[in-house]
Order: sequence, then C-alpha cells, then structure tokens
Amino acid sequence: MSHATPRTDPRIVRTRRMLRDALVELLEEMDVEKISVNRLAERATINRVTFYLHYRDIPDMMEKMADEMIEDLRGILQSPALRQSPVQAEGWPLMVNLLEHIADNFRFYKVILTTRRTTVFTEQFLKLLTGMVIERIDSPEGEANLAALGIQRDIVVWYGSSALIGTIISWLRNDMPYTPQYLAKQFMLMRRQHEKP
Repeated sequence: MSHATPRTDPRIVRTRRMLRDALVELLEEMDVEKISVNRLAERATINRVTFYLHYRDIPDMMEKMADEMIEDLRGILQSPALRQSPVQAEGWPLMVNLLEHIADNFRFYKVILTTRRTTVFTEQFLKLLTGMVIERIDSPEGEANLAALGIQRDIVVWYGSSALIGTIISWLRNDMPYTPQYLAKQFMLMRRQHEKP
C-alpha cells in the first residue's frame, strides 16, 4: 500500500507562485495594509475570482505562505544528503543549509523577514530557530555545559533563538555581506566562545 503524497496540479502551483511573487513585489513598494486583493490580482495578472479560489483574503494568504516557508525550511534542515556535504564538515551543517536556502531565495526572505508588518513570517521562523537551539542544547553535553555554568535552559533558548533571528535579519538587510558558510562558521565560533568555562 503506497502512501505517496498526491501531486499538486501544476496550474495551482504556478498561480500560487505568481501571487507570492506579486505580493513580494508589492511589499517592496508599500505597507501590507495598503495591499488589496484587486491590486495583488492585477500585479499577478490573474483575476480576483482566481485569488479567492486559493485564499480567503491577504492575511490568509500570508499565513499559508508562512506555513509553506516553514515546510520548505524543515525539508532543508532534515535532508540527509545536505547534512553530509563536505563543505560543512567543520561547522554547523543545519545552519549552513538554512542560510544557503535563504541566500538562494534572497528577495523573498529579505522582504518577508525585514518588513515590520509581516510578523507572521518572523514568528514562524523564530519557532523554527527555537527548535534548532533546543535540539543543540538538549544533548548530554549541552545540559552538562549549562549546569556547569549555572545558566537556565529557558534563558539560553530565548537568547540563542533571538540572536539567530536578529543576525539573519541584519544579514538580509545588509544584502548578505557574508557567504552562508562564513556566517554559519561565525555562529559556531561564537557558540564555542560562550561554552568555554
């Protein structure tokens, strides 16, 4: 018995891609509150009825886009092939993979993560980063380090995830002055520095 996921109709994928690209373009030009379904549909070169076949309204579209973003990022972070890349042997492979994906989709991530009024994306991304931090500290080695330093686990999680998202957003705002590999290595060096007793 096969449990393969059903393929989405390519026309649906294409329409959603057009709407996503149109939304990103409009967010580069104006605040999200000023974006109407008419304006978005016109920019995507579709009609309003087609928009409503996919989404209830713009907040619904953004929420679904944020869910898709997290699904894409989780897929990248869980890919066994990417975890084994020789370039990543020295650093934090999950972070390298994440940053490479963000760099490959720079325009999208810059707009959705650096625009103040698109918090749904930032909140979802922060949850993902929090999970990464928890995964790193919930090891016997991580717990021993926290105990030796007298640092509370929840404070480390708050600090670590906030520092990661803040740095990634600044990296995007500054048009990625460092490669994903270099930035991931910097994260690793800072982490090692903090772990020294």
